[in-house]
Amino acid sequence: MFARLNSLGYFGIDAYGVKVEADIDQHFPGFDVVGLPDASVKESRDRVRAAMRNCGFEFPQAKITINLAPADIRKEGPMYDLPILMVLLCASRQIDGVPEESAFIGELSLTGEVRAVRGVLSMVIKARDLGYSSVFIPKANAAEASVVNGIDVYAVENIGEIIEHISGRAELSPLSAEDFPDDSVNMHYPDFADVRGQSAPKRALEVAAAGGHNVLLIGPPGSGKSMLAKRLPSILPDMTFEESIQVTKIHSIAGILPPNVQLIRSRPFRAPHHNASPAAIAGGGHIPGPGEVSLAHNGVLFLDELPEFNNMALEMLRQPLEDHEVTISRSTGRVTYPCDFQMIAAMNPCRCGYFGHPTKQCTCSKGAVAKYLGKISGPLLDRMDIHAEVPPVDYSELSQSAPSESSAEIRKRVNAARKLQQARFEGTGIACNARITPSLLHKVCPMTDEASRLLQMAFDRLKLSGRAYDRIMKVARTVADLDNSETIDSVHISEAVQFRTLDRNYWNN
Repeated sequence: MFARLNSLGYFGIDAYGVKVEADIDQHFPGFDVVGLPDASVKESRDRVRAAMRNCGFEFPQAKITINLAPADIRKEGPMYDLPILMVLLCASRQIDGVPEESAFIGELSLTGEVRAVRGVLSMVIKARDLGYSSVFIPKANAAEASVVNGIDVYAVENIGEIIEHISGRAELSPLSAEDFPDDSVNMHYPDFADVRGQSAPKRALEVAAAGGHNVLLIGPPGSGKSMLAKRLPSILPDMTFEESIQVTKIHSIAGILPPNVQLIRSRPFRAPHHNASPAAIAGGGHIPGPGEVSLAHNGVLFLDELPEFNNMALEMLRQPLEDHEVTISRSTGRVTYPCDFQMIAAMNPCRCGYFGHPTKQCTCSKGAVAKYLGKISGPLLDRMDIHAEVPPVDYSELSQSAPSESSAEIRKRVNAARKLQQARFEGTGIACNARITPSLLHKVCPMTDEASRLLQMAFDRLKLSGRAYDRIMKVARTVADLDNSETIDSVHISEAVQFRTLDRNYWNN
């Protein structure tokens, strides 16, 4: 006896269709799963056997062969429990009437409950693209799947609900996005209104938010570097629907999507510890999973105590910062994850933290300071568009009773600057000034003669690299946008150059 039905799997962020085939042969009893299954897929034999018996079905005492096609892609995870059970019920003629254009996804408990699995959003989108009419998923994954239009999605708690629906005795209603409130998925970040003083670094973060630039914050301990960085998401523009879909897919595949969350609508903020391995940052594993750079996609990656990170992890960041995607190669295949993020890094100026402090004495030698700062390579430093000094705050600023400018007010200026950029780059695929390509740089960054002379003087004096020159031009373009100026003037170049004065040459002189 033979039966076939549909399921899905994922590799990286992309899903693919899987045909689950069952053959029951009246020979010596056995249960084999073929089609490159991993250990968790092979263990489905025991879960399916127990679930069938505990739900009142008869487990076939025969030679059972389950094939997961295509056989050249490794299958991972317990998501094939439900389709294996359903195809066995069809092959043993215990049920009939399963629609040919339906797909099944879900892990099973020993009592027949359908449990949540990873990557449901990607798989439901793929099911729709493959032309399936319906898909059955775990109820715990209902929220993320409800945003997909063009396919009937049925969320079930146990096997019994599927059987009742197929038989027509108790039909299920397909999911609707309106079943889940939007306000349950928004994160609330700290507000800039709580920050006293620090006008210069706050301005640097405003420019960074307006143009999508990377920022390096340098200052002594307790000056507020982490506090400022954690507030950056509060002034970033809202994510589009497409960006929310991308972020939700990555978090679902990573298994960190919060329960009952329909879509992640707030830009993610990831802050890995400095002892994180290169694989944790970039992603990896036997079946490559997303790392911190991908979990920060369309959001912020914050690296505190930057020189304390593993040197390999830091150098690995160079390619994602440039290409906005990371490729992981393993024996099981090659996966590319998107990682278009803003990087915010913070560091002390030396190991003791007080080099250049106005009141506290630094205990580090000149060589020790150079060695500490030398942990950040020139190529990585070049990829940081803005270098902002965060000075210590004095008592008069901390004791001010009047609130500072709120994130909402700053965000208005950021959104206005982003609208100018959207109009400027319409049809080019460029989202913000930080992504300006070399071919467009001089076209979209017209300068006055005075601005050009000032930039040449800065380039010669600071001995900047070609990449640093491009960064200054892009930041100046953003400063001009915040000033609602189409032409880059000397004041815009001056501010952009100030954001490079903490470059390596500054510390070595």
